[in-house]
Amino acid sequence: MIDSRPQTPTARPAASQAFGGFFRSLRKTRALSFVIAAGVAAYFVWSEGSGANFISTSAITLAVCAALVFCTRRLLFSTLLVAAMVALIVGGSTIKRSGERMVVHAYDLYFYFPTWTLIESLWASHRAFLIGLVLALIVTIALAAMSWRSEKPDVTRRFAAAAFAVFAIVATLAAHERIERRHTQFYWDDLFVSSFYSSWGEALQALWRGQLLEAASFSSAPPLAANSVCAPAQKPPNIILIHEESVVPPSLFPQLAYDKRLDGFFKSFDGANHKLRVETYGGASWLTEFSVMTGLSTRSFGGMKQFLQTYMVQRLKDTLPQALERCGYRNVLFYPMLKSFISTAPFYTSIGIREIFDAKDQKAPTASERDRFYFANALADMQTHFASSKAPLFTFVETMVTHWPYDITYAPNENVPGGGPGTNPEMHEYLRRIWLAKTDYEDLLTQLRTRFPTERFLIVHYGDHHPVATRTLLGFPEDAEAEDITLPANSPGYLTYFAVDGVNFRPQTSPAIDPTDVAYLSSLILYSAGLPLPDSYTERLRLMRVCGGKYYDCPDRDQILGFHRRLIDAGLLNPR
Repeated sequence: MIDSRPQTPTARPAASQAFGGFFRSLRKTRALSFVIAAGVAAYFVWSEGSGANFISTSAITLAVCAALVFCTRRLLFSTLLVAAMVALIVGGSTIKRSGERMVVHAYDLYFYFPTWTLIESLWASHRAFLIGLVLALIVTIALAAMSWRSEKPDVTRRFAAAAFAVFAIVATLAAHERIERRHTQFYWDDLFVSSFYSSWGEALQALWRGQLLEAASFSSAPPLAANSVCAPAQKPPNIILIHEESVVPPSLFPQLAYDKRLDGFFKSFDGANHKLRVETYGGASWLTEFSVMTGLSTRSFGGMKQFLQTYMVQRLKDTLPQALERCGYRNVLFYPMLKSFISTAPFYTSIGIREIFDAKDQKAPTASERDRFYFANALADMQTHFASSKAPLFTFVETMVTHWPYDITYAPNENVPGGGPGTNPEMHEYLRRIWLAKTDYEDLLTQLRTRFPTERFLIVHYGDHHPVATRTLLGFPEDAEAEDITLPANSPGYLTYFAVDGVNFRPQTSPAIDPTDVAYLSSLILYSAGLPLPDSYTERLRLMRVCGGKYYDCPDRDQILGFHRRLIDAGLLNPR
């Protein structure tokens, strides 16, 4: 029998009905969309700076919203999704920065694609943030679903397309007006959203290339031997590598008046001066660190060069510390920052430095202790090591005395030479600090000779980049920030130095070409120590001669790209 009674709609859950009625009561949802957009705008005012950066960030966000409206014809639904996107960027940046001192990069979406291992890591170290993000995601999905069901698709695609075009044009114009993204921006505690947006270009470039590193598609040269056996005929020398923060030879600038006795600090054991070409000016020491440790140019990674300490963890098998470890060395780092800075601990541990003493471990009273402070800690470790082990020791020490700022007098009680009459005050202070570095280095050599008379030492020290105190000598105004200074690749602003010394040991005379690119320094260290060279390092020395000391700018660039391919094929490098 057919039931002829009127059929009533299936009752929806009370909560859904309530929310649906709420949405419908808001004049086509325009008011709620405006409130959400105003909240996002207020956040941008608070965190994304002012002027062109704020306009660019806002315009990009509105363009994304307009694109979603074009696809869905729903304004509130699209606004909710965009607000959720901003919240995820901010939340993810907060989590990442608390652990790595870096914020979210577009490449993270590929590099950290959710895996169970990643989820376990987040749960162990950032549980509260992870729970908050999951709850926020659930709430957002629920609200978006209710909005979709309750909101009519009443926005025309023509209007959405026009809005997208306007916002895209505004974003492009504002992007041209704002300053170039600073190389430290990904380490700040604001500008999370604009940093994420600005990272898309370099991330897409890397993804299009298929890997982080530029390399030939194939190489016809003989394959490189992987993990060559190292069996020195006798115990090799202990190696001390000193990263002299912001140190350059003042002799690079003939117009500079200073005490010429300072020049001795930059000479090698045989009286030679060696110029080192680095790839950064005024900061970003981690770029030089990466090249020294890996024998690779950071420029070969394109726009991703600032983030290599993070993205190349566990992807390198051919580094200087790994080569030394295969020769029986114990590798130690004395680091003036915290281990959490830009993934320092994971990176260095993955390339063969198993022990890291950071500022906290060394009980550093300040962030800029004199070099002798770090040397004293290294000497104490050597004392313990030599008393209990016959293994050779590789000690990597990073210093800080010559670090910016130069508008305060460091160690005012120390009466040391600075600049001559008329010297810029910052340069005068900088020259004083180089003299302090020279004094502490000479004391280190004395300590090594007296405390360890039976041990042999190779000491190599180098400058990581210019200080901002040289900007006026390079033709820039006195108030120019390091990050605003753009230099051609052959600029003297990229020239520093390296010097080779020996204590109870005569190093092999360096075959360096003047100037030598920083990517070759690791090969020269192994050569100076008289160690058996792995195939890859023998090849680097050949390339140094063929390329006239240049790496990335080698006149025969195919040789460098082919070398990268051979490293990849040998399993020594994984750039994906």
